[in-house]
Amino acid sequence: MRIAVFGANGLTGRLLTDQALAAGHQVAAVTRQPGSFPLRHNRLTVVAADVLDPVAVDAAVAERDVVLSTLGVPAGKEPISTYSQGVANIAAAMKRHRVRRLAVVSSSGVDPHPYSDGGFLFNRLLLPYVTRVLGKTLYDDMRRMETLVRAGDLDWTIVRPSGLYHLPSVTDYTLVKGHADGRFTARADLAASMLALLDDDRYLRATVGVITTVDNPTLLQWIRREALVKS
Repeated sequence: MRIAVFGANGLTGRLLTDQALAAGHQVAAVTRQPGSFPLRHNRLTVVAADVLDPVAVDAAVAERDVVLSTLGVPAGKEPISTYSQGVANIAAAMKRHRVRRLAVVSSSGVDPHPYSDGGFLFNRLLLPYVTRVLGKTLYDDMRRMETLVRAGDLDWTIVRPSGLYHLPSVTDYTLVKGHADGRFTARADLAASMLALLDDDRYLRATVGVITTVDNPTLLQWIRREALVKS
């Protein structure tokens, strides 16, 4: 399968690219900084493109079978449009080139729920602060992205991980339609779940949650190691 990975130079995007190559796919790793992309492979093409440049996006999508987006930007107070405008450019290019399958990474923070294992500190204090204050502009743009994807006629899946963290290998993660009751998702599991979607029609035109259920960090460990790391 010929796969385009947008956001390929992020932590999740690199894992997804590596896993796709290991699975035998041809991969176009799309990044604004091709010189810093660390992977090399005879089935890998590193494509220099800004997702906000529709001409560059069109060229990156051409002759692909599938598009996977792991776009990620840091939270901040300024307005964010990378997710919505970037995916709008991707969707338009897919329509022009008749590419049907699209999976995009969003976040459980788009539609926050209390977690059964969250406790008062996480559910009542940290979660509202992150989603309504610290990451407000980021989640607002993710919501716009999700609305755009759902309104289109592609074969889409929206993937919502919880708090991302590092594990060295894929686990027996949980993937469900709708909300997944877990606070953390290993990036390796997020990448693996996106690849698994390509062989599973159950999640076409659906929003799914993916969580890791083993080797989760404590809340303090996650804040120290991961909270401010780009996805």
